[in-house]
Amino acid sequence: MDVTVVWAAIIALGLFMYIALDGFDLGIGMIFPFFPVDSERDMMMHSIAPVWDGNETWLVLGGAALFAAFPMVYSVALSGLYLPITFMLVCLIFRGVSFEVRGKANRTKNVWSLAFICGSAGAAFFQGVILGAYLHGIPVTNGVFSGDPFFWVTPFSFFTGMGLMVTYALQGATYLVLKTDGEFQERLRALVWPLTLALLGFIVAVSIWTPLTDAQVAARWFDSSFRYRLYPVPFLVAITTALMYIAVKRGSDLAPFVLCLVLILLGYIGLLISIWPYAIPNSVTLWDAASPRPSQLFALVGAVIIIPIIVVYTTAGYWVFRGKLEAGSQYH
Repeated sequence: MDVTVVWAAIIALGLFMYIALDGFDLGIGMIFPFFPVDSERDMMMHSIAPVWDGNETWLVLGGAALFAAFPMVYSVALSGLYLPITFMLVCLIFRGVSFEVRGKANRTKNVWSLAFICGSAGAAFFQGVILGAYLHGIPVTNGVFSGDPFFWVTPFSFFTGMGLMVTYALQGATYLVLKTDGEFQERLRALVWPLTLALLGFIVAVSIWTPLTDAQVAARWFDSSFRYRLYPVPFLVAITTALMYIAVKRGSDLAPFVLCLVLILLGYIGLLISIWPYAIPNSVTLWDAASPRPSQLFALVGAVIIIPIIVVYTTAGYWVFRGKLEAGSQYH
């Protein structure tokens, strides 16, 4: 068994679960400005209050797994991306505080609503910047970060930052369509198709822009065996987009959220295919970056125990708080 590949799959799963779960509650913060009425904003926050902090467990899992299985990547990524990671964490802190304070504030309620909006948008943007910088390639020499502290400040990274903001906003809108009803739900539904088109535009743009960032990347993209692996993805994205249009027109509650996750999964699969077999694109392979096999096996025992526990309590949380959110209902 190639334990290195197993660990790569665990990290990939953890990151996807974070995007799929924490994405929609970050997205809800970004669509706050479309709903200025406090009672509606209260409902939006109450819809995610029971689950938002548990969703972030997957981000912690991904970081811990990266440290255990690929310590060189952990070191290089944190050294090179220290600033955007710090900015992201500061945004998450403001956002987390706003959850608790906004519900109890009176005169400063709008201030904490703004903190929730900016924290959500900032966290999503800097996560996208980190993704763009990673795809562009982190400078590495002899296993150590060797670039400029601001190497991540590029048009491509900022573009992927905006793309992830749109992705999360679509998740937030589709999740609220699932959790609400009536006139409020219809206004939320009206956001879904424009956001879907915007996300499709970002997917196409990033797919074209990525091979243009580096000659080595372009050579891989135009290799016939690589294109063969990637061919199904654009067709599946087109089919999913068409199904999203049908679901929105028919007024479905569940289908838009599911199809949104499918679109994200397809984009994620395309990303994984495009960087395989690198741990740091175009410079360090998974096996070059891996920790010793005994260390990976030892840590794998803990992963086998903890991952099912996370899945169980996450599932239980969503099951307990399933169903539509009623006007005036509160979590706290």
